[in-house]
Amino acid sequence: MEQSERTVIGVLGLGEAGGAFSAGLAAAGAVVRGYDPAVAAGPDLIAATSESDAATGADLVLSVNRSAVAVEAMESGIGSLPRGSVWADLNTASPEKKRRLAEIAEERGVPFADVAIMAPVPGPRLQVPLLVSGSGAQRAAELLRGFGANVEVLDGPAGLAATRKLLRSVYFKGMAASIVEALEAARAAGFEDLLRENIIADFTAAGESTVDRIVSGTYQHAVRRTDEMAAATEMLTDLGVTPTMAAASRDLHAHLNPHPR
Repeated sequence: MEQSERTVIGVLGLGEAGGAFSAGLAAAGAVVRGYDPAVAAGPDLIAATSESDAATGADLVLSVNRSAVAVEAMESGIGSLPRGSVWADLNTASPEKKRRLAEIAEERGVPFADVAIMAPVPGPRLQVPLLVSGSGAQRAAELLRGFGANVEVLDGPAGLAATRKLLRSVYFKGMAASIVEALEAARAAGFEDLLRENIIADFTAAGESTVDRIVSGTYQHAVRRTDEMAAATEMLTDLGVTPTMAAASRDLHAHLNPHPR
């Protein structure tokens, strides 16, 4: 493919996600310059010695390290980007941090792409759904799609993709944490298989009306459910299970109750 012969992609962070993206891009024909101070670059990558080295000559940089070092990584590498290249941040960070990164890039005259990874990367690699927003979103999407990536461009500024991802995270990761805690408690009580069957049955029976029913019921029965989750919190404590999610549910229902007893 002609594009792959001329496209150079710098990847900062070669852990689970960065390593999978790097391998997928290299397999698709991209020239990948990878840098990670703790992980060696794979055989199909050009091993860079720093963020600046990875960005040198790159058409696109993918920062896939950690939110805590995203600003530092950008400041270390963005000066080496050729004119017209794009800096893309794929870290799970707050919308505010993404906007801060966009400001730094704008000060340097570099288009910025806020990229949200919407599913686990290992396995699907480039087929994992990506949401992209910001001034460099369209160009980043064009480059990544040229290698088979699954990218949806959002019409909006940096921070929009992060917002979309994190809103889903509140729901999905919160639900997952509650399930894990409930199964731990059920195991301690000797009913893990039964509860697992209940959970599977609930998921199987879910339909279009499920969300409306859950939301309306939560508000309507907030008083009773506050007491119910207080009892559940006490039970988990007695079982030796830390009631993190149960206590949070108790407190949320209490907050929703306009007339606490």
